[in-house]
Amino acid sequence: MSRLNKDIDSAFHGVGTKSGLEIWCIYNNQLISISKSSFGKFHSGNAYLVLRTFLRKIESPQYDIHYWLGNDANEVDLVLASDKALELDAALGCCTVQYREVQGQETEKFLSYFKPCIIPVEGKFSPKTGLVGETYQVILLRCKGDHVVRVKEVPFLRSSLNHDDVFILDTASKVFLFAGCNSSTQEKAKALEVVEYIKDNKHDGRCEVATIEDGKFSGDSDSGEFWSFFGGYAPIPKLSSSTTQEQTQTTCAELFWIDTKGNLHPTGTSSLDKDMLEKNKCYMLDCYSEVFVWMGRATSLTERKTSISSSEEFLRKEGRWTTTSLVLLTEGLENARFRSFFSKWPQTVESSLYNEGREKVAAMFKQKGYDVDELPDEEDEPLYTNCRDTLKVWRVDGDEVSILSIPDQTKLFSGDCYIVQYKYTYNERTEHLLYVWIGCESIQQDRADAITNASAIVGSTKGESVLCHIYQGDEPSRFFPMFQSLVVFKGGLSRRYKMFLAEKENEMEEYNENKASLFRVEGTSPRNMQAIQVNLVATSLNSSYSYILQYGASAFTWIGKLSSDSDHDVLDRMLYFLDTSCQPIYIREGNEPDTFWDLLGGKSEYPKEREMRKQIEEPHLFTCSCSSGNDVLKVKEIYNFVQDDLTTEDVLLLDCQSEVYVWIGLNSNIKSKQEALTLGLKFLEMDILEEGLTVRTPLYVVTEGHEPPFFTRFFEWVPEKANMHGNSFERKLASLKGKKTSTKRSSGSQWRPQSKDNASRDLQSRSVSSNGSERGVSPCSSEKLSRLSSTEDMTSSSNSTSVVKKLFSESLLVDPSDGLARQESSSKSDISNQNPVGGINRDLSSLESLTYSYKQLRVDSQEPVSNIDATRREAYLTEKEFEERFGMAKSEFYALPKWKQNKLKISLHLF
Repeated sequence: MSRLNKDIDSAFHGVGTKSGLEIWCIYNNQLISISKSSFGKFHSGNAYLVLRTFLRKIESPQYDIHYWLGNDANEVDLVLASDKALELDAALGCCTVQYREVQGQETEKFLSYFKPCIIPVEGKFSPKTGLVGETYQVILLRCKGDHVVRVKEVPFLRSSLNHDDVFILDTASKVFLFAGCNSSTQEKAKALEVVEYIKDNKHDGRCEVATIEDGKFSGDSDSGEFWSFFGGYAPIPKLSSSTTQEQTQTTCAELFWIDTKGNLHPTGTSSLDKDMLEKNKCYMLDCYSEVFVWMGRATSLTERKTSISSSEEFLRKEGRWTTTSLVLLTEGLENARFRSFFSKWPQTVESSLYNEGREKVAAMFKQKGYDVDELPDEEDEPLYTNCRDTLKVWRVDGDEVSILSIPDQTKLFSGDCYIVQYKYTYNERTEHLLYVWIGCESIQQDRADAITNASAIVGSTKGESVLCHIYQGDEPSRFFPMFQSLVVFKGGLSRRYKMFLAEKENEMEEYNENKASLFRVEGTSPRNMQAIQVNLVATSLNSSYSYILQYGASAFTWIGKLSSDSDHDVLDRMLYFLDTSCQPIYIREGNEPDTFWDLLGGKSEYPKEREMRKQIEEPHLFTCSCSSGNDVLKVKEIYNFVQDDLTTEDVLLLDCQSEVYVWIGLNSNIKSKQEALTLGLKFLEMDILEEGLTVRTPLYVVTEGHEPPFFTRFFEWVPEKANMHGNSFERKLASLKGKKTSTKRSSGSQWRPQSKDNASRDLQSRSVSSNGSERGVSPCSSEKLSRLSSTEDMTSSSNSTSVVKKLFSESLLVDPSDGLARQESSSKSDISNQNPVGGINRDLSSLESLTYSYKQLRVDSQEPVSNIDATRREAYLTEKEFEERFGMAKSEFYALPKWKQNKLKISLHLF
């Protein structure tokens, strides 16, 4: 404790107790704290220290230290910045990761702290004036980057412009954005954020904004004014003078150990192993594009300073001072990138090293009068269920799917695959959640067919469903409340599973009500209960759970020592759900009779430690791309992400450790949920953060504009942003210029199954209700299904869409041959900017020849009509019958809020 008080700068006392940033500038060999209002302003003549603290809910806090070196900073400040970073690390218990940041070559992680960017300021910092000799002048800035933008001031000359980048010309009365013709939409959108920042911070929001198209030099006053600053229009270079070749990450690395005098000694081997790193030494790992300094736990502060100085000197001699990033790691805090260079490395990092340093620093803070904020409890997910929610379950049997009756929806088999469709209301609109549930003993071909069939259902809802791929035993917690009570039996009903079972000759266990069966009971309340049949052996027991052992008309209920009172309540209810007439014998762990063990084949060891569900800590967002003809998935992390990082042109991956989301922008090049699912599965196999991800990790596919609440909870979500039209640049520009962009709900992307013809053929033989209704009404009988099959021509490709509609009657599919569908899909954006009633009236005029009776249009009709838009059944009524049923004209009805329209339609069984 005395060592800390003596060797640590007093500026660091009490730091790291709250999430967020803390910044210091080195001024006259001292640390000056920077106010929050000045965050993001870095002077090129100084060096800075930045601490980012993230207080996690369960584990110890995460600390990142960055020392920023201005291009004009003197040598003394550069050395002092490095030393102060080490002192700050010591003040926090030696549990930080440190990064050297060179002006113009900052890491994306550092840049992500400052939205939208940092704009280095020429000159030196002064605590009194902020900047010595600062005067306003016209400047030209170059912007690079699609998610993190790098801004650099370039000479105010025409020759500085090029076709590849985006430029900002900041004048006294107007800010111009010049977009090179080769720049991407995302780059232009990010540059507009910089324009907005300049407008608000340098012009107090009182300047004009103009955008200039590359190559346009006449007929536009803004364009003429822009080029006048450069002495008039003239062609700019075809090739960028500033284009730099992107460095590729190398997998080769060279390891050096550093002695106490700072000399580097190569280890002489390219095969690296964790055991090579000794805790009383410091090492340098040279990966060319980046260099890591690894510091053992037993090394002193002096040894660490020496090793860092030696590594920086090494980069100077190599001519890589500005182009190579330097990352400083303490033993136990190695990141995934560093670990990837070693052939043998444990999958998990021990948290004891975090806790050791954390306890020391907490004790020090407490003695000094400070206290660490308590971590908040994990927030519950927003509720999105109500009494109107509708559940449908299909069992997959090869190329056929059969819908389950309501009583059978709560009985699944581990040898089968199922498709579960959940229709719920959230924020006054209807959403669809579609799960592909893979039984742990199911056949591989059935698993593939389940995905194909689910993709067909997604196509029937015009891409609006959230698709989730889950495995038995790894279901997300939100899966079970849809059923309230669920039983999973061993065995299966599919043809392939039965053939597989026959080959095994009774080697596999199946549920048989006449034989003994063991069920593990899980759940937290009567609205969330499960009984999972497990192997009939003692090793299936676990002290964290309760169990039901059925045998004949009797049953044992086994209560584990670590189970809770709520577990016992669920146990009683689940027993009644399984068999209302059963007379149970209650036993507690440790008091089992011999009969109990005899039914399990004898006594044996089983897990007796509490099982903990994996918690979501800090989610990670990645951009992803997969080149055509190349199966290699390329990903790049977006640090400190916000909702604006969900750009409509991109496909993004949100890694939450216990589950992963694939988010698809409406303007991305992904055309089907099945294609997105494939990308997600590749990401799970990569496990780039070494979190233990596998293909069994729950994987969601989410469409822009239809994000579920359990996805949006990871953002400070603004619903209006998710429902805007246009590309990302057009959206930003409209927002910047104060125009109201349309926030009309998207009609859904034009996604369809990858092989539409195959999907249509697959659907032809599926025995599913053609007249399923909402609010849990039972599906029609098999007799009706057989009549349906006999009356429909299943071989004509022109009828494939109507077949899908009949099979998935709760869907929102519109027949492409219907004029309404064509007009609706082509005029969505036009209608959103006009009178909605007028837009509807135009649609209605095209439907005058398509009218049906109210009896035919009801959702529970015995004579249902086909080839209609199921979401607008009321539109097919005649004007006279519409007014009789609704008590108003169609124009009055469509002027009502959407929720009122839906309420009226529900009351009339038209929705």
